[in-house]
Order: sequence, then structure tokens, then C-alpha cells
Amino acid sequence: MGAEANASFNFLIYGRTGWIGGLLGKLCEAQGISYTYGSGRLQDRQSIVDDVETVKPSHVFNAAGVTGRPNVDWCESHKVETIRTNVAGTLTLADICREKGLVLINYATGCIFEYDSGHPLGSGVGFKEEDTPNFTGSFYSKTKAMVEELLKNYENVCTLRVRMPISSDLSNPRNFITKIARYEKVVDIPNSMTILDELLPISIEMAKRNLTGIYNFTNPGVVSHNEILEMYREYIDPSFTWKNFTLEEQAKVIVAPRSNNELDATKLKTEFPEMLSIKESLIKFVFEPNKKTGVKA
Repeated sequence: MGAEANASFNFLIYGRTGWIGGLLGKLCEAQGISYTYGSGRLQDRQSIVDDVETVKPSHVFNAAGVTGRPNVDWCESHKVETIRTNVAGTLTLADICREKGLVLINYATGCIFEYDSGHPLGSGVGFKEEDTPNFTGSFYSKTKAMVEELLKNYENVCTLRVRMPISSDLSNPRNFITKIARYEKVVDIPNSMTILDELLPISIEMAKRNLTGIYNFTNPGVVSHNEILEMYREYIDPSFTWKNFTLEEQAKVIVAPRSNNELDATKLKTEFPEMLSIKESLIKFVFEPNKKTGVKA
């Protein structure tokens, strides 16, 4: 799509201070797409209406929400704050967008599933878009599953299930690779993950195509913690070492259980056949660009 076509778009983006929100602004700049960051608070309906009426967007993007700092355990002790933004705020934004006839691209989470007897670890059988969430171990995930179910009634919403997001910026503390490289110990479980450098441009294209409904927003396939750290050692730091521990041991140092799953990315792959598998994407978009001199590939 050429620059002239991009000039017809005007995006309103929520989540200016967040990781995905910041990256979206940079992508819009690179593509010559007009964009504005929303100044309203999601749970303040009038402030969102004011944003929409002032900006007159072609599309709205929601990359706001609370994941908790330093992690989702925060949500366990801040339940009302979590509901206010993740449930009330998201629904308010979706509702206003529907009233105004606008598509809302909503960056959600795939951490609402866990491996089960129908989708066993290592089976290659992933959860599909229409499957009912089965993971409610953390309050964060519980609220995200609730809001996803409610948003199914809004035909203007495109819900993107992001998982364990990774980018080429290895200095970013939100980056899944950076997180696990800094942990004292890590579990080793295959998971579906989202390579932002590849998939965020796809989400902009989804807006342009006015796609709605739920999408598993992950690269096809799974990768484990150890496989990622082995790539990190190979490409970035040959002296890097790490220690594993079990889920039972991990449970002693976290407040809320964490989701582990494989999502079936067939729906997204059908729409975007050029999308790479998770391991190919990791190498092309993350590790190759960061390769240190003298480190053998």
C-alpha cells in the first residue's frame, strides 16, 4: 500500500506510555500514517468521546491496560484497579467505538489458556480462537478472559491474543527474553509467543483491512525457555549460563500461577501467509539483528 493510501488513515492510539503503544507510534511514523495518542482515561467515558470527536480517527487501537509492575502478581493485590482499566475501561472504549462506527484493534492476551488433556504439552494441538478460556489462575488472566467474552458481542472489535511478547530491543525489561535472561532461575516449557517486530506491522495491516473478531496473535509453533536462552548464548553472549527449576519450585516464589499454552495460529497465518514460525522469526527479527561480532551463528 503506497503513501497516498496511507494518508487516508488516521489512527487514535491508547497506551502512549506502554511498550506496544510506543512501538505503534513509531510504525505509523515510518509508514506515513497520521496518528494521535489518546489523552483520555479509558474508564472516563466523556474523555474518550472527546478524544474521538477531536481526532476523528479512521481506526482506534487499544494498547492500554494494566499488567502490573513488576509483574501480574501486582493485580492480585490491586483487584479494583485491574478491573477499572482492563474491564470497565476496555468495554467503555469498545462501546464508544461501536457508537461511532469505528473498528477497534484491541491488544489482548493469550494467557487465558493452559495445557490440558485436549491440548497436551508437546502435542502440537493448539487452542483455537473459538475455544473457551480454561486458565483462571491469576486475577489478571481472569479479568482478561471475562472482557474477551463480553467483547465477542461487539462486531467492531478485533481482539489480538498476544503472548509472552518479544522484540529486538533486548534492553527493554518488558521483553520476554530480557526477563528470563535476568531471572535467577527459569522454568522450561514450550509456549506460543509474539514477535512484535514481525506482528505489530501485521496488526496495522489488519486495521487497514477492517478485520474484526478474535485472532491468536502469535507466531506459529512453540518455543521453550531453554531454546530461547540457547539462541541467546549462541548469538549474543557465549558465556551466558542459566539454571532451571520446576513449576512446583516456581510456585513458591510467585503469588499467582502463570499460563503455559500453545495457540493455533492458523487463522492469522491464512490471512498473512508470509508470517514466519516462532523459531524462524526469533532468528530473523531478534537474534540476527543483535548478533555480536565474533559470535558464531
